[in-house]
Amino acid sequence: MEYFAHESAFIDEGCKIGKGTKVWHFSHIMSNCTLGENCNIGQNVVISPDVVLGKNVKVQNNVSIYTGVVCEDDVFLGPSMVFTNVMNPRSAVNRRGEYLKTVVKKGASIGANATIVCGHDIGEFAFVGAGAVVTKHIPAYALVVGNPARQMGWMSEFGHRLEFNSAGSATCPESGEKYQLENNSVVKIISE
Repeated sequence: MEYFAHESAFIDEGCKIGKGTKVWHFSHIMSNCTLGENCNIGQNVVISPDVVLGKNVKVQNNVSIYTGVVCEDDVFLGPSMVFTNVMNPRSAVNRRGEYLKTVVKKGASIGANATIVCGHDIGEFAFVGAGAVVTKHIPAYALVVGNPARQMGWMSEFGHRLEFNSAGSATCPESGEKYQLENNSVVKIISE
């Protein structure tokens, strides 16, 4: 086996788990999930059937990832955050055929106790603050907080708040990478 699973973890049939991935105490990976290489699945995590996680996804303790969720590479899911998968759940009404897809793009971070309402994608390197409730699509590099989540600024790929000058340029204080803000969207400037 090229991955580690704690003896208290349950991994159902049909799962594909990448090399170097770790599944910790009391977690349940349900049928037909795909987990990329070098993922870390914390304690008491539930990953429902058919969920797809890319490489190097970090899932902290007590997270629920429901059917319909796709997390691309390098996504961070904070402690006790949750995804939903049905817009109008009722105990007595079976809506399994109505699961909505949610995509968390490369490098995005979702803070502790945040809730992502199904059908709303999280853009590349976006940063969802702790306790936020996401009820709409989140653009790449956006910083959102609150209930409902509102955009408060922009974040670098290293997780620093970007301060844009009058020309719409900003520099990450840690990496030195440069970003441009145009038409309410941010792009990283690739130097040649």
